[in-house]
Amino acid sequence: MMTDEGRVSLRRLLQRFTASEAEIDAQELRRESAQCGGIPAQMCSRGQLVSVAGRLRTVVYTPRTNLPTLEADLYDGSDVVTLVWLGRRHIAGIEPGRHLTARGRVAVRDDRKVIYNPYYELDSPK
Repeated sequence: MMTDEGRVSLRRLLQRFTASEAEIDAQELRRESAQCGGIPAQMCSRGQLVSVAGRLRTVVYTPRTNLPTLEADLYDGSDVVTLVWLGRRHIAGIEPGRHLTARGRVAVRDDRKVIYNPYYELDSPK
């Protein structure tokens, strides 16, 4: 007869074998984000002062007539938060695939979570 602990470990093992690579990556990102002290992006709400940690998926320079912006999508395994630096064309180290921790107040733009001009710390490359 199997104990509850044995069932749980068997269930985890089966999930590990049947999970897609994206699901495993998301689980790992959620774990790393929690270790960095970040709250899950999924739990962030408008007006909240947060610290989120994850991997940059995309980095895009948006030339605008009045104010250029640099936008980066930070994914932590639960959701995406867009980081927007106003008046910037490029920031050294801000590139796709880089891990970082960002702090700031969450806003909502076009039904997406956004942090304008966040404080950030780049994690060492892995």
